[in-house]
Amino acid sequence: MNTVKGLLFDKDGTLFDFAATWEAWAEAFLLRASGGDRVGAAQVGRAIGFDLATCKFDRNSIVIAGTPGEVVDALMPHFAGMTRNGLLDMLNEEASLAPQREAVPLIPLLQGFRAQGLRLGVATNDAEAPARAHLDGAGVTALFDFIAGFDSGHGGKPAPGQMLAFAHAVGLEPCQIAMIGDSTHDLHAGRAAGMTTIAVLTGPATQDELAPLADAILPDIGHLPEWLVGRIG
Repeated sequence: MNTVKGLLFDKDGTLFDFAATWEAWAEAFLLRASGGDRVGAAQVGRAIGFDLATCKFDRNSIVIAGTPGEVVDALMPHFAGMTRNGLLDMLNEEASLAPQREAVPLIPLLQGFRAQGLRLGVATNDAEAPARAHLDGAGVTALFDFIAGFDSGHGGKPAPGQMLAFAHAVGLEPCQIAMIGDSTHDLHAGRAAGMTTIAVLTGPATQDELAPLADAILPDIGHLPEWLVGRIG
């Protein structure tokens, strides 16, 4: 059993409830990008696996685990009058404004980890600016030693670049870090970096989908303190 000295968290579906944030974002972004035309917005929504009528994502939506850049690539054929950078800027601006619902109360949980001497990080396929806005809104930015988005220079998941950058930033070996996430992208990235992988069930993925890649499966990050008993070095 590896000694754990660091925790690296995914953001959406792990620190925050996925649906509460991204269903609201999708509706706002699609209507803005389509000039308020709900029929047009609904058509564009289908390109990213989002049903505007029900405000629900398809389980295979690119938004669930993809980067904003990948989402923009899927949207570009529907917005011939916009540049890719312009569409990406609009996407990220709306993402920064999206509401957040914490998976569990974050401040006491993260303060408890800090008190135990654990190094903490966030690795998200969201862009860094909206990620920081979300963490700022929850009042937890200062509790993290490392925050990276897909555009922070380390790549996006499922590649291990963000994982290895966190390990380097805090001076730990990957085997001393647990990666916590709600998607197979998170767990693939953690495994590729040589980290312990912990799945949580607060995102769209099911336990059966996550189990083959997870060293442990928890209902949510609120169960981490119990899992860490005897593992902190």
